[in-house]
Amino acid sequence: MIQNKRVLAMIPARSGSKGIRDKNIREMNGKPLMGYTVDACIKAGFFDDILVSTDSKLYQQTAVELGASAPFLRPPHLSGDEAASGDVILHAINEMKKLGKEYDYFMLLQPTSPLRNEEHILESMNLMLEKQAGSVISVCPYDCKCYLSVGIAETGEIKTPDSLKKQIRRQDVKSGFRINGAIYLTSVPNFLTFGNFYSGKTYPYFMNPLDSIDIDDNDQFYLAELILRDRAGTL
Repeated sequence: MIQNKRVLAMIPARSGSKGIRDKNIREMNGKPLMGYTVDACIKAGFFDDILVSTDSKLYQQTAVELGASAPFLRPPHLSGDEAASGDVILHAINEMKKLGKEYDYFMLLQPTSPLRNEEHILESMNLMLEKQAGSVISVCPYDCKCYLSVGIAETGEIKTPDSLKKQIRRQDVKSGFRINGAIYLTSVPNFLTFGNFYSGKTYPYFMNPLDSIDIDDNDQFYLAELILRDRAGTL
């Protein structure tokens, strides 16, 4: 699919998590959560390296056991809640360069999106090449038309919904798309130039809401676990 180009899969997996303790290695149907992303990368079949960027020796060991590489640990200033994702990415690119590994493209794949699979990964890369894009970012439908979304006044009262003030029919309220956090793909030169995924020619890769589940709490964890069990026929 990609001739004479080197592609890095980058999986950011720090150990600190306030919502779910050790979320990224918590077992989901008998497999560490990050294992679903590693497996999807392996099945996609085109990555030169599958890198887990972590601050934890336990996560590092888990990543290697799952079939990924984790040749370095993040420094403390890139391991907390306030660490910017751009700095984490640059650190990973530079550390791999020190090991003699440079890339044309990289795909950032958060382990909290276990329903994103190899087909999504392959399709997003195909889109990147087809459009000659600077970046591709996965999105999904915003699953609420927000017909009755409300604001709260300083007095504590509910403000009248705009849809009622303007007499808009529910079916006429426009729905949109949101970034779902599952796939961020760009060329290394593009990222080094702009420092983000949004500058230049950026195209959306569309995913459905179920595959877009991004685990931040126990309810989302259990929902994703049930969906995966159902798809595997083990419910």
